[in-house]
Order: sequence, then structure tokens, then C-alpha cells
Amino acid sequence: MTSALPSTTQRRIQHVEMCNIVKRFPGVLANTQVCFDIKAGEVHALLGENGAGKSTLMRQLYGLYRPDEGEILIDGQPHVFHSPADAIQAGIGMIHQHFMLIPTLTVTENVALGLKSSRAPQLDLDVVAKRIQELGKSYGLKVDPSAYVWQLSVGEQQRVEIIKALYRGAAIIILDEPTAVLTPQEVNDLFVTLKRMVQEGHGLVFISHKLHEVMAISDRITVLRDGAMIGTCQTKDITRDDLVKMMVGRDVKPLAAQPVKAGDVRLKINGLRAIGDRDTEMLRGIDLEIQAGEIVGIAGVSGNGQRELAQCLSGLRKVTAGTIQLDGEDITQMPLIKRMAAGQAYIPEERMRDGAIREFSVQENLFLRDHAAPQFTHGIFLDFAKMSAHTRELVKAYSVKTPSIDTPIKNLSGGNIQKLIMARELSRQPKVLIAAQPTRGVDIGATEYIHQRLLEQRAAGTAILLISEDLDETRTLSDRIAVMYEGQIIGIVKRNQATVEQIGLMMAGISMEDAMQR
Repeated sequence: MTSALPSTTQRRIQHVEMCNIVKRFPGVLANTQVCFDIKAGEVHALLGENGAGKSTLMRQLYGLYRPDEGEILIDGQPHVFHSPADAIQAGIGMIHQHFMLIPTLTVTENVALGLKSSRAPQLDLDVVAKRIQELGKSYGLKVDPSAYVWQLSVGEQQRVEIIKALYRGAAIIILDEPTAVLTPQEVNDLFVTLKRMVQEGHGLVFISHKLHEVMAISDRITVLRDGAMIGTCQTKDITRDDLVKMMVGRDVKPLAAQPVKAGDVRLKINGLRAIGDRDTEMLRGIDLEIQAGEIVGIAGVSGNGQRELAQCLSGLRKVTAGTIQLDGEDITQMPLIKRMAAGQAYIPEERMRDGAIREFSVQENLFLRDHAAPQFTHGIFLDFAKMSAHTRELVKAYSVKTPSIDTPIKNLSGGNIQKLIMARELSRQPKVLIAAQPTRGVDIGATEYIHQRLLEQRAAGTAILLISEDLDETRTLSDRIAVMYEGQIIGIVKRNQATVEQIGLMMAGISMEDAMQR
């Protein structure tokens, strides 16, 4: 591993064009005759549902894939990228939706990886660390350069990805869902940075499912659907509803939770405490009850103990004090397999790390937890016919788009992976569901579908803990909202009891009493 500061010579690119791009995978036509361009000094947003071909198109521009047809022009000259190194050399960088970081390396080592040292043959990680701190301060993306990536929250890992791209100083930067894990304040800071970069002549491709962000930051918008280009327009000339219809092909109406009579307490948490990955106490006495037929949302800025709470409840993190009860049964120290048998389901925050195995097929991922169930076995042997029939049934019921049940899950879009995880968890008709960031990084259509499924589970009597950094989502779905700050719940309000501003004050550490008076 070597490292170096980025070149002080600013690469200059005026215009990048992707002409009639076609990309095929086994059983899938990911892009068909797509034309897309990006100019210096603009933000060009790329919209579309999961599976529309956005990331595939940009991965060809970044050298991760080779187009089967079409060409890429940089300032009118054809370019063929055999690898990301070729794209970086040409002045193109990319911030990926799924993190391209090595968990066992530090932030500094990840940023420096693959670059030449200014003190070769010795490393200059101290110089790199200093530069990371400077970038973090300049762009509002502060991270600890010495921290290991596995110790970081999802939001902090996203910041590292952004810093990596900024560190290399590309002229054209592709941002694939860069705000998916950022707080509203961090998004505002990022937008200040992006606008500054545009003023300096950078061209930015902005991929996002958050239409208000696209409308706020972009100059032009291109929409893809089913791998084909639907159209390109000036942002100032189109409305949000028009974009939704271009993306989905129909009108999408927001859902609202209908009144449901809550039942008995199904999940009861008393005095819960836990230590985080950095050996500091992240949960400091959590008390919470959730009734059957109720959704309780957890609101809070990333890093205030939400991830640790979900992990303790699901059995992935050790509880240092307190108790967890499911239908009156103490499950605090119960192994994960027994928690599932007791009626608990878990949709994890990081679907590709904790919810699925990338190389396994759709069917194999559906049976990660149920492969030993009696109805799918013949003695010590698996009944593959029954497993395949069950998989096809769930794929159809949950509208999972996949070429086949034998397709590796890594080839599916984020929204379809999330639907698959929901199919696996909800098909067991759980009593309690822990849903952590269930719609992170998924498109409008998939979000609508996931929300509907959560409301159906609520109506069926499931007690649901919804952990989401999307405050609009939390307020739309939750019967009650519990606000977390520094490992504690500082207030619980009913859905319409507090305004967004009041909840925001509580998220910043203001007491519930003071926030409600403002």
C-alpha cells in the first residue's frame, strides 16, 4: 500500500458524452441505447427506480463495466476504460452507494490505498491523515483518520467515501446516492461543497431518490426507466409530480397510517445499556414499550445509539444491563435463532452486510434462516423442489424483480434486495419486527411498497420498532415517535403531537418540555 496527496494540477474536462450505451447481463438488458452527458460547471441529476440502470450506466463511465455497445467521449475524443484506474487517470471519480471500503483498515489507509507515497519507499500516512482532517474541516465531513472503518457508523463510512473522491481531485464526479445516510445538516453542508465545486468547473452527476434534493441542487435531470432513457429536461422547467410519473410510469400517492386499536405490550425494554464498537457506552438506560398493532418510530441524528439499539434487540450485540421482553418472556440473553422462534424478525440497517450474502442466490438468501425447517427437509436432506416453489411464491408476492431464483443477489437492485429481505422476515408472521432504515437508498416505487407492507404488518397485530433517519418517513408511519440523543430516549410524542421543528430540537438534545414550548 502506498499513498500520496492528490495532484495539484487540476484536470480540465469540458464535456463527457455517453452515446447509445448498451449493457447486457445474463437474462438482463440493463441499458439500452442510453445517451447521457455531463458538462463542466453543472449538476446533472440521474433519476429512476431501482433497477432502472442508473448505477450500471455510471459504472461504465467509471470503468467498472465495459459497454457492450456505444462509446464514451471526453471533449470529443473516444475513451475506453479498462478499469477505474483508467477513469481516475482521465479525471473521473465516483462515490458509490454501497461502500467500497476495507473494514479492517483505518480511514487513512483506505483513503491512501493505491496511491504513490510522497516519501517512497516509506509510507506518508501522517501526511494523508493531516490532509483528511483538512478536507473534513473544509467540507463538514469530519471523521477520525485513525479509526478503523468497521468501527464507524454508516454515516461516517459515507463521509470517508466522499473524502476519498475529494482527495483524488477528479474533474467529473459521480455521486451515487451520496446523501442517503447523511443528516439534514450534513446534506446542507454537502450541497454548499457541491456548489463550490461547480463554481470551480467540476461537473457532477447526482444520483438520488430524494426529489426535493434533486430539485434543489441540479441544473438538468435525466430519467431512466427499465434501462431506457425516458427524457432529459432543465430542472427549472419540470415539477416533482412530472418527475415521479416519468420514473414510475404512474402517479404515486403518499400513504398514511390508518387508526388501529393497539393490543397488549409485545416488546418491553427496561434500563437497556450497551457498549459500542469504540468501547464507549452507546445505550444509557433505554425504557420503551411497544404494543401489538403499533409502530413506534425512533428519531435521531446518526450515531446516537440507534444502530446499537437495533443490534441489542436483534441479538447481534451484547447487553451490559437491562432487560428485553417479548410477550412477557425475557429474551435479553437469548440466541438469535431462539429469538426468531419466539416471534421476532429483523430488517437490518446494512442489508448487504447483515441481511444478505452477496454471492448467494435469491433462493439461498431466502432460506438463510429457514433451511432446517421441517417442511423443507427430508430427514437430513433438503427438499429443493419445495424450497424452489416457496421461493417463487415469495418472489411473486413481494414483487421482487429478478431474472431467476438462482440469480446471485449481488446482481439485484437495492430495492429488490430489500424486498427480498422483507419477504424472508415477514413470511414468518412475526410478533415483533425491528425495521432499521428499511427504505434507505431505495426508489419511490419501492419505498411506497415497503411502507404498505409495514402498515399491513401493523394491521395484522405486529409490534414494529421503526428506526429511520428520514423524519418524514417516521412521522408518516409511526403512532408514537421516540427521540434518541446520546444513547437515551429524551422524549416520546404521538404522531401529531409535535412539529418537525420541535422534534428537530429534541434530536439536538433539547428536552421535550423545552422543545414543546417553542
